Amino acid sequence: MPITIGITNCNEWANYERWIKSSSQDVSVVMLKPGEGEDSFVSHCDGVILSGGEDVQPSLYGKPEYVAEYSLNDFNPERDTFELNILKEAEEFKVPLLGICRGLQLANVSFKGTLIPDLPSAGKTTHSGGPKTDSVHGVTLTKNSRIQHIIGLEKGEINSHHHQAADTIGKGLIATAISDDGVVEGLEKAKKHDEEFFLLVQWHPERMDANNPFSGKLRDAFLKACKEYNQYSDLNQSLSVTP
Repeated sequence: MPITIGITNCNEWANYERWIKSSSQDVSVVMLKPGEGEDSFVSHCDGVILSGGEDVQPSLYGKPEYVAEYSLNDFNPERDTFELNILKEAEEFKVPLLGICRGLQLANVSFKGTLIPDLPSAGKTTHSGGPKTDSVHGVTLTKNSRIQHIIGLEKGEINSHHHQAADTIGKGLIATAISDDGVVEGLEKAKKHDEEFFLLVQWHPERMDANNPFSGKLRDAFLKACKEYNQYSDLNQSLSVTP
């Protein structure tokens, strides 16, 4: 049975759609964005991707002074509010969730974490290439973490295009992927729930070669969880209508 993946809107939305549909014909994709039925979208999704994009407003993590201090101006308040609600709804329905780049940062803020406002100002200069160019750097995954089990490696190389990152880790989350220079590249729930898929990554798997396990294996694990969620939901619905 086809599964439905909701992906939040961004300037490069087509990359996420292409990536998530590239391994299966049984996947439909819907765009999640403000003003278009957002109150009911997540309940009809088998999985949700929080995509990349603008900075998260520093006021949301108690640091409004960062705007002037670091000359920040790339915000979308409507998107922040909408995606925080999407995240809350996904948690409520236990929908498999994958956060990518901004998605990691927004989720960390949602769990009461904070962000590093500007990595170059903090001496971390290897996390972005040019305006439209990814950099590449090493990453280490925590042994026996969910992400390490998915990728099958403890070390590897990922792409990178971001100037912010998780600082204080949100309550209930744990960092399980760290760059060679100490920047958080992956978060997951500290308390493991085998039936729950909740994974946040700072890199851009949708722009990587799918033969790279940091892209292809991540996508496949997410889709597997979405299919299992779909089957579980169908079973529950059939039981609820059984006389």
